[in-house]
Amino acid sequence: MFSLDGDSRSLYITGGHGGSGGPAHLQGGTGGVGQGPIVHITASQLITHNLQATVATDQALQLGNIRAAQIASHCPPPSRIFCGREGILNKMHQFFSDTGIQHIYVLHGLGGAGKTQIALKFINKSSSRFSNIFFIDTSTIAMIETGLKNIAVLKDVGDSLEDGSLWLTSEVEEWLPLFDNADDPAINLNDYIPQCNHGNIIITSRNPGVCIYAGSHSLVSDIEEEDAVTLLLKSALQKATVRTEQIAAEIVKSLHHLPLAIVQAGAFISKSQNLDGYLVLYIENQAQLLSEKPAQSHDHYAWTVYTTWQMSFDRLTPLAAMLLQHCSFLHYNGISEEIFRYASRYQFHSTGPSKEEVQEPLEFLSHFLQPTGEWDSLQFLDATNEIQSYSLISFDAEKKLFSIHPLVHAWSQATVQSPKKHVSIMGSILGMAVSKRSQWDTQLASLLLCPHIELALQMDAEVALTFRHQYALIFREEGKYKHAEELLEEVLQKQKHVLGKDHPDTLFTMGNLAISYSDRGEHQRAKDLQSVVLQKETQVLGEDHPDTLLTMGNLANSYSALGEHQKAKELKSVVVEKWKQVLGENHPDTLLTMGNLANSYSALGEHQRAKELKSVVLEKQTQFLGDNHPDTLRTMGNLANSYSDLGEHQKAKELMSVVLEKRKQFLGDNHPDTLCTMGNLANSYSDLGEHQKAKELKSVVLEKQKQVLGENHPNTLLTMGNLANSYSALREHQKAKELMSVVLEKQTQFLGDNHPDTLRTMGNLASSYSDLGEHQKAKELKSVVLEKQKQVLGENHSHTLCAMSNLANSYSALGEHQEAKELTGKNRNRFWVTMVQMFRGLRKC
Repeated sequence: MFSLDGDSRSLYITGGHGGSGGPAHLQGGTGGVGQGPIVHITASQLITHNLQATVATDQALQLGNIRAAQIASHCPPPSRIFCGREGILNKMHQFFSDTGIQHIYVLHGLGGAGKTQIALKFINKSSSRFSNIFFIDTSTIAMIETGLKNIAVLKDVGDSLEDGSLWLTSEVEEWLPLFDNADDPAINLNDYIPQCNHGNIIITSRNPGVCIYAGSHSLVSDIEEEDAVTLLLKSALQKATVRTEQIAAEIVKSLHHLPLAIVQAGAFISKSQNLDGYLVLYIENQAQLLSEKPAQSHDHYAWTVYTTWQMSFDRLTPLAAMLLQHCSFLHYNGISEEIFRYASRYQFHSTGPSKEEVQEPLEFLSHFLQPTGEWDSLQFLDATNEIQSYSLISFDAEKKLFSIHPLVHAWSQATVQSPKKHVSIMGSILGMAVSKRSQWDTQLASLLLCPHIELALQMDAEVALTFRHQYALIFREEGKYKHAEELLEEVLQKQKHVLGKDHPDTLFTMGNLAISYSDRGEHQRAKDLQSVVLQKETQVLGEDHPDTLLTMGNLANSYSALGEHQKAKELKSVVVEKWKQVLGENHPDTLLTMGNLANSYSALGEHQRAKELKSVVLEKQTQFLGDNHPDTLRTMGNLANSYSDLGEHQKAKELMSVVLEKRKQFLGDNHPDTLCTMGNLANSYSDLGEHQKAKELKSVVLEKQKQVLGENHPNTLLTMGNLANSYSALREHQKAKELMSVVLEKQTQFLGDNHPDTLRTMGNLASSYSDLGEHQKAKELKSVVLEKQKQVLGENHSHTLCAMSNLANSYSALGEHQEAKELTGKNRNRFWVTMVQMFRGLRKC
C-alpha cells in the first residue's frame, strides 16, 4: 500500500497483515498476522537518487563519446619502415614554418604512392609545432561529417559538424587537421575547409584538382632508387649487403619504384626468404602478386596495389573507362590527343583497308566526334580529366602529352576481356594517324608515334598492310633504319603474294625498301633494287609519273653515294626538269631534287655553282616549307658545307650551329641526321684551327654513330677518318696512322678500292706516313691515290689537285725536287688555289 503525507511529502510503503492459521483440511483457514517491515522513504530522497543515476549515466556516455572521438581523430604513426621523401618533407617544413595565415598543403598522386605516409611522417616529426592535430577520413561525405563532429565532441563544444567547423574557425590556434583520402572528385571539399585565415591543413588525394585549395603542393610518385632498395630490404627482413642491394635494385626497377608495390613484394619475400627468386616469380605472376594482401603489414593501409586502382576504375563513367583501357595498349608515355585527332580524319582509298576492316576503330573514335563528324576536343578532355581525377593518367601541360604509370598500364590491360581486339584497334588507329599526319611531322613521328608502333608490333597487332608500310616510314624518319628495312621486307613479300610483283603499291614498297638499304649504307644493294623498280615503273606508270620520278631521283642519290658523281649529276638534272614540268618549280619534291643536284656540283668540285643553287633552294624552302622543315634544315647544312668548301669557315660554323640546335630540338640528340650535323660542325672547328674542340666533338659523334648506325656504316667510318685527321692536327701522328689504317681496311671492304671516301682515306694515311717520316711509303701510296683520283674525279677536281700537292710534298721530302717541280707545273693555275686545302671527311646531311 502506498500513501503520501500531504505536508512532509513522505512516501510510506507498508506490508499487509497475514490472516490467522487455519486447520489442516482442503481449504485453509484465516491467515496469520503479517510480519513484514514498514519502509518509510521520502519523495525527495527518491528523486535525488534518480537524478544521481541519470547524471552518472550521462557522464559515462559523454566520456565514451569523447574517448571515441579521441580514437577516431587520432593520427596514427607513420610506417615503421618509412624511408626517403626528404625533398617533399623539407618542402612541407619550409611551407608550415610561417605563421599568421592559413596553410593548406596538398599531397596528390597515384594510389599506393605513399601520400598518407608522407603526411603522417611530417606530423610525427613536427607534432610540437601544432596545438591540436586531427585525422579526418575524407573518402566520403559521411566520414568527413563524422570527423568534424568528433572535433566538436572532443573539444566539448557540441556534437555536430557545424560545431566542429565553428571551433576550427573561431579558435585562433595552430591546429592541423589531416584530410586524408580526399579522392572523390564529386565531393566539394571547399564545403568542409574552415573559412578563416588561421590554422593548418594537409590534404592527401589522388585528384590533382584539389590543388586549387593549396598554398603549396607536391606530386607524390615513385621514390628514388636508393630509398626504394632500402624500403624493399626493410620490408623483406633482409640484411643490406652489396649482393642483396644489387638484387633489390633489379626488383624495384621492375616495380617502377612504386612504394606500395615494393612493400607488397617485401612482405612476400619475408615469408619465403627467397630474395633471389622473386623477380622471376614476379615476371610470370605479376597480376597475382600485386593483388595479394599480406597477412602482416607495417601500416593500416587496407588495399593492395591492384585493388586500390580497381576502386578508382569502378568509379569512372563507361566512356572514361573505355578510353583508359584502350590507351593502355599504347606505350605508357607520350600519349597524345593528336593521335586520335589525326586518325579521326582518315580517308579511305582503293588500296587501303575498307570501312568494314576498320569498323571497330571507327566505332571507338565516334565517341569523340561531333554530330558533324569533326573531332570533339571537349568530349576527349572531359574523359581524360575524369581519369586524371583519380591519378590513373597524368598530363604534362608543357608537352601536351598524357602518360600512365607503367604498373597502372599493365593493370589496365589486365582489366580487358579481349586484349587482342584492343591491340588491333589501337594498331589501326596508329596507322590511320600516320596516314593523315603532316608529312615529316617529325615531333609526332619521333617523340610520339614510334614507341606506340613498336608496342603494337611487339603485341602482334593485326592491321592492314598499308598501315604496316606507314609504320616502316615512321621508323625511317626516327632513324631506326634496321626496323624499317625488316618491316618493309615483310610488307613487300605479302604485297607480292596479294597484289602481284608489278602492282604500283608493290613497286612503291620496293622503292622505299631500297631507300632503307641506302640508309644502312648498303648503297650498291639500293642501286640494284632501284634500277629494277625504275624499269618496271616506267613500263607500268610511265616516265613522268611522280612515283617514277621519285625512283629516278633516289637512284641518282645512290650513284652519288657510290662515288659516281658525274652519272648522278646527269640523272638529277633530268629529274629536276621533269619535276618542274609535272609539279612546278616551287614544289617540295622539285626543290629537294635541286638541292641534291647542288650536292653533285659540290662533289664534282663546282663549289661556287653549288653554293648559288643551294642558296636559291634554301630561300624557296624557307618560304614554302618554313624554317624548321627537315628539307630546309638539310639544305642549310649543305649550304654550310659549301661555305667550307669555299674557305668561308666562320660562316659555315655559324650556320651549322643553327642547324644542329634545330635538329636536336626536332629529331633528338641521337638521330643519324643530328649526328651527321655534329660531325660537320666538328669539321668546321678543324677548319678554324680549333683542333682540340674538334677532336672532342668527333669522339662523341663516333661513339653515338657506332651505337645508332653500327661500326661499319659509311658515316661511322667517315667520322673515324675525321677523328684521325684531328689526331694528326694535334701531332698525335701514330694514333692517327693506326686509326686511319682501320678505316681504310673497312672502306676498301665495304665501299671498294675506287670509292671517293676510300681514296680520301688513302691520301690521309699517306699524309700520316709523311708526318712520321716514312716518306718513301708515303710517296708510293700518294702515287696510287693520284692515279685513281684522276680516273674517278678527273684531273681538275680539287681532290685530284690536292692529291697532286701531297705527292709533290713527298718528292720534296725525298729530295726529288725536279719531280716535285714538274708535278706542280702541270696545272699551276689551280694548283696554288688548292695547295692549302687538306683532305676533309665527307660532309653529308
